[in-house]
Amino acid sequence: MTEIPHGLIKGVVLKRHDWTDRLFSLFVEAPINAYQAGQFTKLALLNDKGDWVRRAYSIVNTPEHIEGRERMEFLIIADQKGELSPCLQKLNSGDEIFVGKDASGFMTIDEVPKNADDFWLLSTGTAIGPFISILETPELEIRFKNFVLVHAVRTESELIYQQRIEQLSKRYNKRFHYVPIVSREYVSGALCGRIPSLLLNGELEKRAELQLSKTSSFLYICGNPNMVKDTSDALKELGFEKHLRRKLGQFSSENYW
Repeated sequence: MTEIPHGLIKGVVLKRHDWTDRLFSLFVEAPINAYQAGQFTKLALLNDKGDWVRRAYSIVNTPEHIEGRERMEFLIIADQKGELSPCLQKLNSGDEIFVGKDASGFMTIDEVPKNADDFWLLSTGTAIGPFISILETPELEIRFKNFVLVHAVRTESELIYQQRIEQLSKRYNKRFHYVPIVSREYVSGALCGRIPSLLLNGELEKRAELQLSKTSSFLYICGNPNMVKDTSDALKELGFEKHLRRKLGQFSSENYW
């Protein structure tokens, strides 16, 4: 067998769950090192030419979950032009897969300023994955007063994890605010449009029933690069500042490809 590149370890696929014809979850077991909720690692396979193809994917589960941190879920959208995701979609229980031994990423609870009371999580598409991981973290309950999970998708079928979102709603009760956004069809109970414009016109705050505050709110933005840039620009227009380790701000972001 071709030598495994440094940083990768062998894992096994436990199962695959198909949400839509392109959107799926891959459940993997691999002995990776300790990680934090919200971080990502790499998945890798050998292609037909014998070359390694690697891509970063967020870990959907919190490391403290009942099955243990070595059992992980990855939420993936199959890009038919992609080198890796179509191959990942063909994997089934028992198949071999390779995983990055060390997770990365700064979109974690530890990076949120201590003065933040209201935690806003703004996502598009598969970027909801790391936010589910963060929201299911045990200590989160005593860390914040309010939680807002925003998930923007194209169609209703992409509004996934409804059962887990319902569990979060029961856990946090009135402190939890879920705001679905669907852009390409009408869905009862969901907003329509893009996150940046819904921030600027106040519709996002209205639906969340919570006001954004420069002194008590902190926002994580995760999604495609255009969404991240436009949402960051919208927040700056509203008077919020990007958070840096050397200078406290009210929002931080992570591109999802």
